[in-house]
Amino acid sequence: MGAHYIKTFRKNLLLFLMVVLDAVLINLSLYLSFYVRFDGNLAIQYYAQYENTWPEVVAICLVVFVLFNLYRRLWKFASIGELISITSATFVGTMGVLFYTFMIGNPFPRSIYFIFWLILTCFIGFSRLVFRASGDFTESFRYIKNGKKRVLIVGAGHAGSMVIKEFKQNPELEMIPVGIIDDDRAKHGLSIYGVKVLGGRDKIPQVVEEKKVEEIIIAMPSVDRREVKKIAEICYATKCRVKIVPGIYELLNGKVDVKKIRDVKIEDLLGREPVRINIEAAEGYLKGRKVLVTGAGGSIGSELVRQVARFEPQLLLLFDISENNIFDLEHQLKTYFPKQRYIPIIGSIRDAAKVEAVMGKYRPDVVFHAAAHKHVPLMELNPMEAIKNNVFGTLYVAEAAKKYKAERFILISTDKAVNPKNVMGASKRVAEIIIQMMAKSGGTRFAAVRFGNVLGSAGSVIPLFRKQIEAGGPVTVTHPEVTRYFMTIPEAVQLVIQAGAMAEGGEIFVLDMGEPVKILDLAKEMIKLSGLEPEKDIKIEFIGLRPGEKLHEELFYDKEDVIKTECEKIYLAKTTSNYLDFKKELGNLKNILLPPDAEVRMLFSRFEERLFVHEGRKVTFL
Repeated sequence: MGAHYIKTFRKNLLLFLMVVLDAVLINLSLYLSFYVRFDGNLAIQYYAQYENTWPEVVAICLVVFVLFNLYRRLWKFASIGELISITSATFVGTMGVLFYTFMIGNPFPRSIYFIFWLILTCFIGFSRLVFRASGDFTESFRYIKNGKKRVLIVGAGHAGSMVIKEFKQNPELEMIPVGIIDDDRAKHGLSIYGVKVLGGRDKIPQVVEEKKVEEIIIAMPSVDRREVKKIAEICYATKCRVKIVPGIYELLNGKVDVKKIRDVKIEDLLGREPVRINIEAAEGYLKGRKVLVTGAGGSIGSELVRQVARFEPQLLLLFDISENNIFDLEHQLKTYFPKQRYIPIIGSIRDAAKVEAVMGKYRPDVVFHAAAHKHVPLMELNPMEAIKNNVFGTLYVAEAAKKYKAERFILISTDKAVNPKNVMGASKRVAEIIIQMMAKSGGTRFAAVRFGNVLGSAGSVIPLFRKQIEAGGPVTVTHPEVTRYFMTIPEAVQLVIQAGAMAEGGEIFVLDMGEPVKILDLAKEMIKLSGLEPEKDIKIEFIGLRPGEKLHEELFYDKEDVIKTECEKIYLAKTTSNYLDFKKELGNLKNILLPPDAEVRMLFSRFEERLFVHEGRKVTFL
């Protein structure tokens, strides 16, 4: 409490001293304007005019300064905006003096007003500059004295300036920005909040050595990750700790905050330019609507919930079998979207009665179906569960959505559904065909979204590699040549939301995922991100492909027609199926769910084989 009073006293004392200084400067400016006008030879009448009016001139100008908030600004962070305010305040103050002197019938010579304004502007502006310079000096001294961490900022844009401003305004963060790096030559030599732009990325090693930089912050949330990767590699070579401002899709409130600055993750370095969704189209079908997300607690489902919440739906229905996941998701909604209405629903999509009860009670307008079993090796050992969940769970949700007249139904699919060699992939391919079959009868717009591996999702290779690196290795890779398509969770969700806006019925949307990534390269990058060297500090072992795994994944069937859409990065996979035969086979499959898993595997294999013969191709299953 005592510290608070001391801080308040110092603040009020500083304010008083600033007012006294301004009063002196206003008076001096008025005197000098007469002195300059008459070349130092003040006639008695003009000197008397100065003596009789200076108190009123000081009072008028101080009142104007108060009205322009010149005493409520943090002048140690003064910039061009503050200079404009000073110029405006002195001009209005001069006009006030002109009006007053004419009103009392004692006007100054006309040139006096102009000279007074110029001198006053210079004096007030210079006083603030001195205040800022002294603040920077004492602040820098305090940083050095207290051992503050010396930080280099990469990026002279909005994010970089906000980070510098936060560090300047909050000394308790113990960070002192000593320079800025930006590839834009037009910015070189300029300063942001007193911190100079020292050059492009090629200058990073030199600046780190000269400025004794301890930490580098990459503040470019909207830049292509390929560029971020190149810059990060330069930064890591300096042996400094490297952090990053999250990408724009991680900034839920759209604001840069130093609390969100974190260590660089592999997700920041892989992938391509994020998909840009049509905000107006997405808002058109989400704003003010009831939206159901199955699997809402999962990696994709929870991100869907967070991003859909941005569009202010009338109600969010969070359907998931995991109460712990829903509990965590509720906490996030309360934190980031406190005004959003939502209802947590614990249940399984395999429970047809539960699904129908939820649909009948709430009648959602939009359904995002993200609930699924996704782990290939586990589903190879438990094929019956894959069929129950991925095939019939999808069927139950889709039928209930149609029955209760949902406007849109979007299925989350996978690249493993293309030429499947495992139960999980085949079950998801059947789910895709269910959606296409349901779309044939009109009404609800059914569509599917197919994409590759999602970086950082629960149970994926990224968390596994992290745990192995933390344990000291080895990092296990299935095969030296194995590749996978990768995308970040926010990217995947962007595609899903865009697909919802584009869906007319029966489409399978596929993201242009660029070139596949070698898992071996991924492992090496993650080891480097941990500050270690592959094979030297952390060993890499090859363990062989697991049952059902492919060496390379695919995004399209050979006989699928690939069609461009209005969205540059999204394609449409068009195929045909014999839906009458499919429906019959689906009914037969439902009747065989009771035999042991081995028999289910054999029967499902036959079902899947006959299904793809109907589609005009023969595939090898398992």
